Amino acid sequence: MASPDTIALVGPMGAGKTSIGRRAAKRLRVPFTDTDALIARTHGPIPTLFATVGEEGFRRLERDAVHEALSTGGVVSLGGGAVLDADTRAELAGCRVALLTVSPSVIAGRIRDGSRPLLASGDTVARWQEIYAARRPLYEEVADVTFDTSSGPLHTIVEAVAAWARSTSPPGSRSA
Repeated sequence: MASPDTIALVGPMGAGKTSIGRRAAKRLRVPFTDTDALIARTHGPIPTLFATVGEEGFRRLERDAVHEALSTGGVVSLGGGAVLDADTRAELAGCRVALLTVSPSVIAGRIRDGSRPLLASGDTVARWQEIYAARRPLYEEVADVTFDTSSGPLHTIVEAVAAWARSTSPPGSRSA
Protein backbone atom coordinates (compact mmCIF):
# COMPACT_ATOMS: atom_id res chain seq x y z
CA MET A 1 0.00 0.00 0.00
CA ALA A 2 1.29 3.44 -0.90
CA SER A 3 2.24 5.78 1.89
CA PRO A 4 -0.22 8.71 1.77
CA ASP A 5 2.73 11.12 1.99
CA THR A 6 4.20 9.76 -1.26
CA ILE A 7 4.54 12.00 -4.30
CA ALA A 8 4.76 9.80 -7.41
CA LEU A 9 6.08 11.08 -10.72
CA VAL A 10 4.84 9.34 -13.86
CA GLY A 11 5.32 10.06 -17.52
CA PRO A 12 7.08 9.02 -20.69
CA MET A 13 10.73 8.17 -21.11
CA GLY A 14 12.84 11.32 -21.14
CA ALA A 15 10.30 13.57 -19.38
CA GLY A 16 12.74 14.26 -16.53
CA LYS A 17 11.17 12.18 -13.77
CA THR A 18 14.53 11.30 -12.21
CA SER A 19 16.12 14.75 -12.47
CA ILE A 20 13.05 16.59 -11.26
CA GLY A 21 12.20 13.97 -8.65
CA ARG A 22 15.64 14.04 -7.07
CA ARG A 23 15.64 17.83 -6.83
CA ALA A 24 12.02 18.06 -5.66
CA ALA A 25 12.71 15.53 -2.89
CA LYS A 26 15.70 17.57 -1.77
CA ARG A 27 13.58 20.74 -1.81
CA LEU A 28 10.84 19.00 0.20
CA ARG A 29 13.40 17.35 2.51
CA VAL A 30 12.04 13.85 1.90
CA PRO A 31 13.62 10.67 0.53
CA PHE A 32 13.85 10.06 -3.22
CA THR A 33 13.50 6.70 -4.95
CA ASP A 34 13.88 6.01 -8.65
CA THR A 35 12.25 2.64 -9.36
CA ASP A 36 14.45 2.00 -12.41
CA ALA A 37 17.56 2.56 -10.27
CA LEU A 38 16.12 0.29 -7.59
CA ILE A 39 15.59 -2.48 -10.16
CA ALA A 40 19.09 -2.02 -11.60
CA ARG A 41 20.69 -2.13 -8.13
CA THR A 42 18.84 -5.31 -7.24
CA HIS A 43 18.74 -7.19 -10.55
CA GLY A 44 21.29 -5.61 -12.91
CA PRO A 45 21.12 -3.22 -15.87
CA ILE A 46 17.68 -2.79 -17.41
CA PRO A 47 18.83 -3.47 -21.01
CA THR A 48 20.30 -6.78 -19.79
CA LEU A 49 17.06 -7.63 -17.98
CA PHE A 50 15.04 -6.99 -21.13
CA ALA A 51 17.42 -9.29 -23.02
CA THR A 52 17.34 -12.08 -20.43
CA VAL A 53 13.83 -12.05 -18.91
CA GLY A 54 11.98 -10.10 -21.61
CA GLU A 55 9.62 -7.19 -21.14
CA GLU A 56 7.08 -9.31 -19.25
CA GLY A 57 9.70 -10.47 -16.74
CA PHE A 58 10.97 -6.93 -16.38
CA ARG A 59 7.44 -5.65 -15.68
CA ARG A 60 7.07 -8.17 -12.81
CA LEU A 61 10.32 -6.89 -11.26
CA GLU A 62 9.16 -3.33 -11.85
CA ARG A 63 5.84 -3.98 -10.09
CA ASP A 64 7.69 -5.21 -6.98
CA ALA A 65 10.05 -2.22 -7.04
CA VAL A 66 7.18 0.24 -7.43
CA HIS A 67 5.28 -1.32 -4.53
CA GLU A 68 8.37 -1.12 -2.31
CA ALA A 69 9.10 2.50 -3.27
CA LEU A 70 5.52 3.72 -2.89
CA SER A 71 5.20 2.15 0.56
CA THR A 72 8.42 3.86 1.68
CA GLY A 73 7.18 7.38 0.94
CA GLY A 74 8.91 10.54 -0.21
CA VAL A 75 9.20 11.34 -3.91
CA VAL A 76 9.12 8.31 -6.21
CA SER A 77 10.01 8.38 -9.89
CA LEU A 78 8.34 5.53 -11.78
CA GLY A 79 9.63 4.03 -14.99
CA GLY A 80 7.69 5.07 -18.06
CA GLY A 81 5.90 1.73 -18.39
CA ALA A 82 5.03 1.20 -14.73
CA VAL A 83 1.47 2.45 -15.30
CA LEU A 84 0.82 -0.50 -17.60
CA ASP A 85 0.27 -2.63 -14.49
CA ALA A 86 -3.31 -2.45 -13.13
CA ASP A 87 -2.10 -3.10 -9.56
CA THR A 88 0.32 -0.20 -9.83
CA ARG A 89 -2.44 2.10 -11.09
CA ALA A 90 -4.65 1.04 -8.18
CA GLU A 91 -1.83 1.62 -5.69
CA LEU A 92 -1.17 5.08 -7.12
CA ALA A 93 -4.68 6.08 -6.00
CA GLY A 94 -3.27 6.09 -2.47
CA CYS A 95 -0.77 8.87 -3.10
CA ARG A 96 -0.39 12.16 -4.95
CA VAL A 97 0.64 11.72 -8.58
CA ALA A 98 2.22 14.25 -10.94
CA LEU A 99 2.43 13.56 -14.66
CA LEU A 100 5.53 15.00 -16.33
CA THR A 101 5.12 15.53 -20.06
CA VAL A 102 7.53 16.59 -22.79
CA SER A 103 6.98 17.51 -26.42
CA PRO A 104 8.20 15.28 -29.25
CA SER A 105 10.26 18.20 -30.60
CA VAL A 106 12.34 18.21 -27.39
CA ILE A 107 12.60 14.47 -26.78
CA ALA A 108 15.22 13.62 -29.41
CA GLY A 109 17.96 15.30 -27.40
CA ARG A 110 16.93 13.51 -24.22
CA ILE A 111 16.75 9.92 -25.49
CA ARG A 112 19.81 9.70 -27.66
CA ASP A 113 21.98 7.71 -25.22
CA GLY A 114 20.68 4.36 -26.52
CA SER A 115 20.10 2.88 -23.05
CA ARG A 116 16.35 2.46 -23.45
CA PRO A 117 15.47 -1.05 -24.64
CA LEU A 118 12.10 -0.12 -26.13
CA LEU A 119 13.82 2.50 -28.31
CA ALA A 120 16.78 0.35 -29.34
CA SER A 121 15.94 0.04 -33.02
CA GLY A 122 14.51 2.17 -35.78
CA ASP A 123 13.45 5.79 -35.55
CA THR A 124 13.69 6.43 -31.81
CA VAL A 125 11.52 9.57 -31.84
CA ALA A 126 8.75 7.90 -33.86
CA ARG A 127 8.86 4.86 -31.54
CA TRP A 128 8.81 7.17 -28.47
CA GLN A 129 5.73 8.96 -29.87
CA GLU A 130 3.99 5.63 -30.47
CA ILE A 131 4.70 4.42 -26.92
CA TYR A 132 3.68 7.76 -25.39
CA ALA A 133 0.41 7.84 -27.34
CA ALA A 134 -0.46 4.34 -26.12
CA ARG A 135 0.37 5.10 -22.48
CA ARG A 136 -0.91 8.65 -22.23
CA PRO A 137 -4.49 7.68 -21.23
CA LEU A 138 -3.04 5.63 -18.35
CA TYR A 139 -0.82 8.50 -17.21
CA GLU A 140 -3.80 10.85 -17.27
CA GLU A 141 -5.95 8.31 -15.41
CA VAL A 142 -3.59 8.23 -12.41
CA ALA A 143 -2.39 11.85 -12.40
CA ASP A 144 -3.64 14.59 -10.12
CA VAL A 145 -1.69 17.31 -11.94
CA THR A 146 0.45 17.69 -15.08
CA PHE A 147 3.72 19.59 -15.54
CA ASP A 148 5.28 20.09 -18.96
CA THR A 149 9.07 19.78 -18.90
CA SER A 150 9.69 20.83 -22.50
CA SER A 151 11.03 24.29 -21.71
CA GLY A 152 12.06 26.57 -18.93
CA PRO A 153 14.84 26.18 -16.44
CA LEU A 154 14.81 22.89 -14.54
CA HIS A 155 14.64 24.69 -11.19
CA THR A 156 11.36 26.36 -12.23
CA ILE A 157 9.73 22.98 -12.86
CA VAL A 158 11.19 21.59 -9.62
CA GLU A 159 9.78 24.58 -7.70
CA ALA A 160 6.37 24.10 -9.31
CA VAL A 161 6.30 20.40 -8.37
CA ALA A 162 7.44 21.16 -4.80
CA ALA A 163 4.86 23.96 -4.41
CA TRP A 164 2.11 21.64 -5.64
CA ALA A 165 3.25 18.92 -3.23
CA ARG A 166 3.21 21.34 -0.31
CA SER A 167 -0.24 22.67 -1.22
CA THR A 168 -2.05 19.34 -1.57
CA SER A 169 -3.28 17.01 1.12
CA PRO A 170 -2.34 13.33 1.09
CA PRO A 171 -5.20 11.02 0.01
CA GLY A 172 -7.40 10.06 2.92
CA SER A 173 -6.58 13.23 4.90
CA ARG A 174 -9.01 15.48 3.04
CA SER A 175 -11.97 16.60 5.09
CA ALA A 176 -15.45 16.02 3.68
